[in-house]
Amino acid sequence: MSTATPDWLNKGDNAWQLTASTFVALQSIGLVIIYGGIVKKKWAVNSAFMALYAFAATMVFWSLWGFRMSFGDPLFLNVVGRPDFSVLSQKFLLAQGFTGQYPAATLVFFQFVFAAITLVLIAGALLGRMNFKAWMLFVPLWLTFSYTVGAFSIWSPHGFLFNAGVMDFAGGFVIHLSSGVAGFTAAFWVGPRTAKDRESFPPNNIILTLVGAGLLWIGWAGFNGGAPYAANTDTSLAIYNTHLCTATSLLVWLCLDFMKFGKPSVIGAVQGMITGLVCITPAAGLVQVWAAMIMGVFSGSIPWFTMMVLHKKIKFLKYIDDTLAIFHTHAVAGTLGGLLTGIFAEPNLNRLFFGDDPKFVGLIYAIKNGRSAAGFHQIGMQIAGMAFILVLNVVMTSIICLGIRLLVPLRLSIEEMTIGDDSVHGEDAYAVWGDGETFEQSMHGNQHYIINNV
Repeated sequence: MSTATPDWLNKGDNAWQLTASTFVALQSIGLVIIYGGIVKKKWAVNSAFMALYAFAATMVFWSLWGFRMSFGDPLFLNVVGRPDFSVLSQKFLLAQGFTGQYPAATLVFFQFVFAAITLVLIAGALLGRMNFKAWMLFVPLWLTFSYTVGAFSIWSPHGFLFNAGVMDFAGGFVIHLSSGVAGFTAAFWVGPRTAKDRESFPPNNIILTLVGAGLLWIGWAGFNGGAPYAANTDTSLAIYNTHLCTATSLLVWLCLDFMKFGKPSVIGAVQGMITGLVCITPAAGLVQVWAAMIMGVFSGSIPWFTMMVLHKKIKFLKYIDDTLAIFHTHAVAGTLGGLLTGIFAEPNLNRLFFGDDPKFVGLIYAIKNGRSAAGFHQIGMQIAGMAFILVLNVVMTSIICLGIRLLVPLRLSIEEMTIGDDSVHGEDAYAVWGDGETFEQSMHGNQHYIINNV
């Protein structure tokens, strides 16, 4: 034993938790790449940069007060923690965290990457028209007044929904339902893209989108594999279930695209991949392998139906311009995963994660063991958790957007939206062609940055 390796430190758990954290951080970078490739060429820089800004800004405000508001001492009715600057203290960071056999610094960083990717996902609903100044304000405000409340209520040991029995293994509610609802709500207040962009918004680089999608998929091993806060058997199962559900979901979505359109869509396959990842997230270490496959079938079909069929028929859904369909891929898939968790959560796996608490039980096992009331109660708790996250994000996101609108416009001007990246940032994604004349006109297009042709 030494000061750097106290008795309570498990080196294996600490190494895995830091690795898992890095995987999840790379997922945000994967989304930077996806956003840069999946949008129209004139929005590539702005879209990627919205994601990168969210990642950086979240780190700062998470360290200042976000972590303690999400996992600190209760402040108000066990729905949010008391903000303080403990994370800036060396003593706090090097002491054992509230869970796991590693320093609080590891736990703070692990939870940061979850908070960051939530904001990055919200950006996906707002691409192609949101004022970047408004986005700069939105990120810290939403983190402070919405994310922390959801995280504390469902994940903190003091949270009222956690203690009531809501099951959310790795963020189906806290991250995906939140980002889907918040993105959809913010899209309503920000307003739509130009009519031309809504009619035609082709991806500028599908190969780049696939690279980002690959990082997102593989990174999910850390997303769900880090949820047990240890390198244990439940970690292994969570990772395996994650990949199996995702692969199943992608294949189902692909088949439905074949049946509907007669061609396999690469972008569709990416959407099916994402819905599979999202759906398994609240259940990854709580369900058996066969259940993960069933969840993949549902996640590849139900969000496909809501996106490809219902969205075109429901006037309200058509009215709101959710650029990358975050509502369908995250809110719908997250809700689906939360409900299926309440059905398929296996008692022995629940004990691995929650400990010996009989209230955590999937409906089918409750019925099998003569505890039907407990199973239906669990479904009720899952629905209650969803309702809380839904109302929280509609209300807080609306208040935040209305507040920001008093200071700066939420939406870019028509002229700025017509031009895109060069108008907003003075930079273009593909600027080196035709002797680089576009680059020369940008804010960084001076002799210091230009490589002269030989």
